[in-house]
Amino acid sequence: MLMNKFWLLWITAAALVAAAVAVIDIQPAVETEPVAQDVDDPSIWVHPKDPARSLIVATVKRPRPDGALAVYTLDGKLVETVGNLDRPNNVDILGDICVATERLQRRLLVYRVSEAKPHLRLIGTIPVFEGEQGEAGAPMGIALYQRKRDKALFAIVSRKTGPADGYLWQYQLQIRGNKVSARKVRAFGAFSGQGEIEAVAVDPERELVYYSDEDCCVLVYPADPGHPQAARPSARFAEQGFGGNREGIAVAGPYVIVTDQLDPHSEYHVYRRSDWHPVAVWRGKAQSTDGIEAVARPMGPRFPLGFLVAMNNAAHNFHLYPWPE
Repeated sequence: MLMNKFWLLWITAAALVAAAVAVIDIQPAVETEPVAQDVDDPSIWVHPKDPARSLIVATVKRPRPDGALAVYTLDGKLVETVGNLDRPNNVDILGDICVATERLQRRLLVYRVSEAKPHLRLIGTIPVFEGEQGEAGAPMGIALYQRKRDKALFAIVSRKTGPADGYLWQYQLQIRGNKVSARKVRAFGAFSGQGEIEAVAVDPERELVYYSDEDCCVLVYPADPGHPQAARPSARFAEQGFGGNREGIAVAGPYVIVTDQLDPHSEYHVYRRSDWHPVAVWRGKAQSTDGIEAVARPMGPRFPLGFLVAMNNAAHNFHLYPWPE
């Protein structure tokens, strides 16, 4: 009886916490043009002078010859396709550098982004997870990180399967003109053993890296491989309240946003960036969302506060949601 009372009290407390989190319905202001194949992950290139002329780069996650990177304007127009890629999975952009994982070739594709066409210009490739067998060598998620103290550039990469510890590998990138090289600097990241780890994101101000252990939680580690606690998680959150897999992660403004992959309409759990306290759930219209990205700054007349871009499986496209006021 005592145990039953304990569980009743725990469930009641959990319900009160859940009830305190606002659920906000959000509507897309823009839907990108659909493509014929499955899409997965978006990233945002912010135009340095006119944010309204920014671009979205996204993956079409198919084997060759159908795999591609798709480039969209903020009004949803498909303006460029970089095709014949071998299952590009995730993509990230930092400054004018765009890096995508090419899963079936076990490598990273490194591009420069520009306003002029071609928007994406390949400058190099980097093999990853060398020596790993089977799907343990197949890259999935990608996040770029520039260390504050010396401006060193890193790529943090997840994979299709991995061990209980050391699931993610981190590479230091060297980009000089059109020459690219990399070296592995650490393997890190605990894994629950259930599902997989795909989504990775970096908080550049706090120098933290987040990843979705999809059936468990979101874990937080120092992004700097030289940090004295680099091998230990700093925190874990997003453990409760999910009906689907934990998928894409976005860090923007005061928030960390985590996808709850649901059908027919995915939700986006919003946490305070300072302490990972849950503050809201944004309920969108996209189906079975994988990747997301967000920016919390003026991005033109449609998006005066910024926007969230989310993959929509139903139409093989992306929804752009204005940042809620």
